[in-house]
Amino acid sequence: MADVTSVQVTAPSRLHFGLSSFGHAAVPQYGGVGLMLQEPQVRLRITESSGTEWEFYGPGAARAELFAKRWVVSSGNLVRRGCRIVVQQSPPPHAGLGSGTQLALSVAAGLNHFFCCEQPSPCDLARSVGRADRSTVGTFGFVHGGLIWETGKDESHKDARLNGRWSLLEDWRVVLIRAVHRPGISGDAERQAFRQLPPVPPEVTRALLSEVSTRMVPAVEAGDFDKFSESVYAYGKQAGECFATIQGGPYAGENLARVIETLRGWGIRGVGQSSWGPTVFALVPNSQSVGTLMERFRTDLVDCVEEVMVSQVNNVGASVDVECLT
Repeated sequence: MADVTSVQVTAPSRLHFGLSSFGHAAVPQYGGVGLMLQEPQVRLRITESSGTEWEFYGPGAARAELFAKRWVVSSGNLVRRGCRIVVQQSPPPHAGLGSGTQLALSVAAGLNHFFCCEQPSPCDLARSVGRADRSTVGTFGFVHGGLIWETGKDESHKDARLNGRWSLLEDWRVVLIRAVHRPGISGDAERQAFRQLPPVPPEVTRALLSEVSTRMVPAVEAGDFDKFSESVYAYGKQAGECFATIQGGPYAGENLARVIETLRGWGIRGVGQSSWGPTVFALVPNSQSVGTLMERFRTDLVDCVEEVMVSQVNNVGASVDVECLT
């Protein structure tokens, strides 16, 4: 195989609409549903270094180095040449957009291509860099893009299974709103939170799964924006209630709850909190609907919103572009 000289990886962001289960051994754990977005992106480039050393540059370089070290240990690869990993772009960490997982998977996928390794399954790819202990929405989304519904894990399966993925209409847009709030929970704090949370009642899990199977998925398949939006809101609110003992309600604090309530009051049906926040999202049917919404943010929510941006749905997953010696 020709020597690879460079690898460029571009990965989407992830919205997480909520988990359908945790805390009950009788049902798969941490199953959930979410959506991949074009922006903000993780972008990194891997090239050969001048010697045998590994070099890391750019925003998130320290995290990229950690993931690369995990990959080396996991792969058992006898690395005989150095490489340079430049993180060109990375969303802010702990914002509810899955940036840590997307950076980790980008490093792993890039190194697999750079060193001409066999391409693993999505879950094995995540495992090689220490990700996907709980939700695998972002893991499957990295590979496939679109709307992701994953089953979670149970005692008979070490990996979560992809229940399905669907492409959304390309006209649909997602407005991302970062509310004034502390960063979302992650790492040790997240593990402690799950130890403290009461299990999701079985009837709630059944209701959440029914919401996805009988309303959300059929709406996507029919291209019905209004029904999809209402289902996303209903699912996210009920899933968020399972975290009320940590968050104080279905959303993480008064600012996030106010943004969501205000958007619903404006007639925006598909709104919710992504993961632990502080990102709130709003679904709009096309780019023409964005302008008026952005203007209202500047006048009605300026005191509780730090940043607003617009993204398209990513229906294809990450891209990996490889250059070789000719």
